[in-house]
Amino acid sequence: NSKHAKPEFNRRIFWDVEMASIDYDAKAGFVIERVFERGDVEDIRQCRRYYGDRVVKKVLLHAKYLPEARLFLASAVINEPLTSFRCYTLRQSNPGLFPY
Repeated sequence: NSKHAKPEFNRRIFWDVEMASIDYDAKAGFVIERVFERGDVEDIRQCRRYYGDRVVKKVLLHAKYLPEARLFLASAVINEPLTSFRCYTLRQSNPGLFPY
């Protein structure tokens, strides 16, 4: 991805990591999942611009976890049904406690 400048994500996305030490290419899965989990629209645009839709789609479909609202967003962004996402099928096979 050297053809694109490194994205400048909001610091709150990587609050627990030294941003200067992130290897955007080697840790693409981590970066993409974190941006879709905590980023805003501009962060997601930069992520898609840097990695390309093919890589973003592959990572999101294989992610173990995305918050429910972000799962719906990811589904709309990459134009895939919820049932295609690994985190969706994992959530269905392991439901939460029954709400009394």
